[in-house]
Amino acid sequence: MKNTALTHIHEALGAKIIPFAGYNMPVSYEGINIEHETVRNGVGVFDVSHMGEFLIEGENALALIQKVTSNDAAKLTIGDAQYSCFPNNTNGIVDDLICYRIKENTYMLVVNASNIDKDWAWISKHNEAYGAELRNVSDDYSLLAIQGPKAVEAMQSLTSVDLAEIPFYKFKVADFAGMDNVIISATGYTGSGGFEIYVKNEDVETLWNKVFEAGADYGIKPIGLAARDTLRLEMGYCLYGNDIDDTTSTIEAGLGWITKFTKDFVNSDNLLAQKENGTTRRLVAFELTERGIPRQGYEIVDANGNVIGKVTSGTMSPSLGKGIGMGYVNKPHTKKDTQLFIQVRKKAIPAIVVRLPFYKG
Repeated sequence: MKNTALTHIHEALGAKIIPFAGYNMPVSYEGINIEHETVRNGVGVFDVSHMGEFLIEGENALALIQKVTSNDAAKLTIGDAQYSCFPNNTNGIVDDLICYRIKENTYMLVVNASNIDKDWAWISKHNEAYGAELRNVSDDYSLLAIQGPKAVEAMQSLTSVDLAEIPFYKFKVADFAGMDNVIISATGYTGSGGFEIYVKNEDVETLWNKVFEAGADYGIKPIGLAARDTLRLEMGYCLYGNDIDDTTSTIEAGLGWITKFTKDFVNSDNLLAQKENGTTRRLVAFELTERGIPRQGYEIVDANGNVIGKVTSGTMSPSLGKGIGMGYVNKPHTKKDTQLFIQVRKKAIPAIVVRLPFYKG
């Protein structure tokens, strides 16, 4: 297992450390519910330095990105970020990612930690036809996610940039915590506002300390990966390896909005056919209408007990106080308000299909 540059700090704070995506990562400090509540109502800090970063530069950088990603990166101006994915050749997803346009011909792709090697091999293979300059800088950079409705006010003293003026999915390269040329990105994964800060590994401990000093009067706390999962699920954000993977298409996953057929990209013809002809299953969101907790892998059944799908993500929502989840179900059962049943051990607990997000703030 690898450590992030902050692992020793998490250990000193008494965090529960678990292996995750090849790293020793803090899963919780005080408990999921406390940490979840901190982010929903105050400000919390995640160490997500395990994420991967690829720099793509040169005249053909955009052409390569357009080929390997589903979204239209040509629409990005400098300072824009974009959610996208790498489609594979078999109606699946290699990974989901965020694409940043840093300069005219410089882009950064941020990918999932568990897929860094796979993604690097995938994009390198396709780059043989483009000759862009690729750099895998995943081991050089650390990433802090400072999340919550008080994040802007708590962090404003650390930068000359007006943090309130950075819209969602925009970023600034600016001074922060006494460091120059820091990426301040409004691209959090919690639905409660805030920022993600990219710095070199050697600077992240200083950054961590200054962030906690600045946030002391705001009740700032360190937050683990367990609360990150409940927060993202309340928003209906897909998690790679749960809700999307090599066997699920963007159309099935409800990610048609990041699948732009105005350009040619890997497997675009087959995905267009899926969009036009429909799919046999779709990813749906559901709420339990009785007490229970849905978990990944639980079967979804109809009123007659027939298996119609599986849960991909599920939890007891700390904000809503009810069981929520997502899962793929056969097409006739995907409409809003459709009655489903989640097989929790030997009991079929009723649920209803709902629209996302679960949590509306």
